[in-house]
Amino acid sequence: MAEKKIGTVVYRRALSPLLEIFRLMPEQGSIFPAYKAGQYLALSRDNCKLTKKVVGDNGQMKYVYDVDESNTIKLGTVTHSYSIASAPSETRRSGYLEFYVVLEIIKMETPGRLSESLFSVDPEMDNKVYYVNKITGEFTLDRRASGFQNVVMVGTGTGLAPFASMIKEAYHEALGGKPPSHRYTLFHANRTLKELGYHEELREIEKSGAIDFVYVPSVSRPIQNDRENSSIGIGRANNILRSVFGMPMKEEELFKLAQTEGGDVMRAENILKRTVVPILPSHVTTNRLLDRMQPSSTVILTCGNPQVMEDIQFIAESNNIRFEKEEW
Repeated sequence: MAEKKIGTVVYRRALSPLLEIFRLMPEQGSIFPAYKAGQYLALSRDNCKLTKKVVGDNGQMKYVYDVDESNTIKLGTVTHSYSIASAPSETRRSGYLEFYVVLEIIKMETPGRLSESLFSVDPEMDNKVYYVNKITGEFTLDRRASGFQNVVMVGTGTGLAPFASMIKEAYHEALGGKPPSHRYTLFHANRTLKELGYHEELREIEKSGAIDFVYVPSVSRPIQNDRENSSIGIGRANNILRSVFGMPMKEEELFKLAQTEGGDVMRAENILKRTVVPILPSHVTTNRLLDRMQPSSTVILTCGNPQVMEDIQFIAESNNIRFEKEEW
């Protein structure tokens, strides 16, 4: 088993109350293992609120707090793997690993487990995080995109992390005289503009022209300023992708299914009414994106929300495109 070490959080940037970016330096006198863009690292803390699985009233499994005889929430060690958002070249240059993390909400909109402990880190005082001294994972371009000219990346929420690493590393290599062999198209959706996380950096990489890269950001809970900002799209990542292929929104599909198969039509209709109709950013067109997704030369990679990834798979297979996803 790989050795566990103690790292130090040296930087935190809150994107919202539920989302942040932080940087971890290795244990003093150590360096992090070499890694490839797309891989992940296991982190842990000792002061985490512990949870357990129970069967809910509807028969589905859910997490609740694990409490002792006095109904006090138990604290203990929780370990979780996180995709690395920094590029390998960043780590070689500056020493740190960067992570893009969401606060996990488990019960009655109450946070818990490792993410809550990470969000309580104070870079000046309480800044230690354990890590397993082994970086691993097969969600890398050489394993998942070999032989394909067009690499389409679809990240939902913090599922952007491996793709941010991949794009930043491809950009670094291109500046060093090693242009990539792929064309990259990245769809990323999060709730708000601030939560897109790497938005400005990815826009600058796209504008530079150093790599063949098209960035398609969108927000799923747009405010008026977002609707007036033509540089970003509107809608969930899967519905943005569906719109490119001329497919109905997922919620439209579920509504029609409820009508034809006797499902809960009212519920499906209410969900559809709340769904944001997808709109592309102004700098890309449907035809331009379709040109970058020819079935015979394209692989779609996705990471993030499991239900959205399942729909991305359906979209890919419906259009005869190779599909790959990050699995833990």
